[in-house]
Amino acid sequence: MPSACDSLLDDIEDMVTSHDPTPHERQFARRNIVPRPRRHQLQPAGEELQTDSVIPGTQKVWVRTWGCSHNSSDGEYMAGQLAASGYKITENPSDADLWLLNSCTVKNPAEDHFRNSIKKAQEQNKKVVVAGCVPQAQPRTDYLRELSIIGVQQIDRVVEVVDEAIKVFRHVDICHTYQCVCIAPDVYDPLFLSLSHSCLNACTYCKTKHARGDLASYPIEELVERARQSFQEGICEIWLTSEDTGAYGRDIGTDLPSLLWELVKEIPEGAMLRLGMTNPPYILEHLEEMVRILQHPRVYAFLHVPVQSASDSVLMDMKREYCCADFRRVTDFLQERVPGITIATDIICGFPGETEEDFEQTMELVRQYCFPSLFINQFYPRPGTPAAKMEQVPAHVKKQRTKELSALFHSYKPYDHKIGERQRVLVTEDSFDSQYYVAHNKFYEQVLVPKKPEFKGKMIEVDIYEAGKHYMKGRPVEDARVFTPSIAQPLQKGQVSGLPQVSLRVCELCGALSFRDHWLCQLSSHLCPPSPRNSKI
Repeated sequence: MPSACDSLLDDIEDMVTSHDPTPHERQFARRNIVPRPRRHQLQPAGEELQTDSVIPGTQKVWVRTWGCSHNSSDGEYMAGQLAASGYKITENPSDADLWLLNSCTVKNPAEDHFRNSIKKAQEQNKKVVVAGCVPQAQPRTDYLRELSIIGVQQIDRVVEVVDEAIKVFRHVDICHTYQCVCIAPDVYDPLFLSLSHSCLNACTYCKTKHARGDLASYPIEELVERARQSFQEGICEIWLTSEDTGAYGRDIGTDLPSLLWELVKEIPEGAMLRLGMTNPPYILEHLEEMVRILQHPRVYAFLHVPVQSASDSVLMDMKREYCCADFRRVTDFLQERVPGITIATDIICGFPGETEEDFEQTMELVRQYCFPSLFINQFYPRPGTPAAKMEQVPAHVKKQRTKELSALFHSYKPYDHKIGERQRVLVTEDSFDSQYYVAHNKFYEQVLVPKKPEFKGKMIEVDIYEAGKHYMKGRPVEDARVFTPSIAQPLQKGQVSGLPQVSLRVCELCGALSFRDHWLCQLSSHLCPPSPRNSKI
């Protein structure tokens, strides 16, 4: 019986006749085909998409960050990724469809605020995505159940997580890449440039190490390129941030000075670079080079070196990997060779086992150095840390020691001797009361200047006429040069920073458009050489 698949043709070639076009003719004919463009009805500018279905990427997102400058860097990055994907970043939480809450696990109060914000969002029927160190370290905490979670090493996939949260699915990610796109903050606010994740320490009181894992430094070339692009976007101040800036590069065969020397090459005149926090052990071997870098005119003579306690026995219980003599050596060396340098430090009051003698050693250290910037923290035992299992100092004693140290800090005025000085300052932000602009001099000391729009983002000269505990006030010098450091018009608040800069060129060989640096023609199979003959559009 004949098969249903039996054909009347003996061979497939019987289908081709001499009247059919050859393969070469068919390929050539494709070049003469002109695609018909589809007509799209354009949506009026500023008009929001109205739809009954849930389309991720069309909603408003409110981003709230707690904690250190590294966390702020992560928050800006996630906001930038969302904005680049179509989401609108809003400053009004009531208008937002989704709240992205970026948490900090260093202190109990910060986690309390984070928890209360989750509750508030749920009361307002907002979608919630949580990020930062709290969900990374405690993902099974009761109040995080049924929430979308992003760990600190998954922030590159924030869009995917938010998309799933908008669609009411729960999603947890597992990968990480270098952060290159962020949301522009206020026009002249500094850019937070994160150098690495985590640190090399294992402090007994800290959950950040548990949350962020092992040290992971970003390559020098990527950081330098990000800094270069930031200055091209109008940024006039960059803050380097990390859990421990001094440990940068130890996992990838380089070090902090090598990075800094490459970065300073990219800083335009009038712009400034601020170094982040560094622990004493990892800066000791680089002191000579750090002096030369801090003397650079476009680097703030400022360094944050946390001591935490002046008692070696307490430092040992903290597993800080240095003694107080190491901290003194760093401070004395820098103050001697970089006159006027600002050394900021941190102190924990009431760490488990701290005696009155231990605390008095810390008080004496503050009396000796009169730190102009001192971060005083009453000890809070963080669940799951070794310090939480140690014998605790009574709460009233911790509170009293914190009060005594705070009183000592407020007893001296670090800036009174600077009244009458003429200083060059970079104006970057509004004061808290919105009455002044905030500027910083070479030593990263805060100087309040008159709120004149023409000063914002500029380097100006001022005469210091008043000093307070945390600030000075400066009167602009008449007829002095107002220097504009930015090499481009700065991005406006909310714009996406760090997008690839792509320029198109016309290939004279085939007339095709090619991407710069690739030169692969889109309508031809040959490569166009990157020569001056190729003209930019």
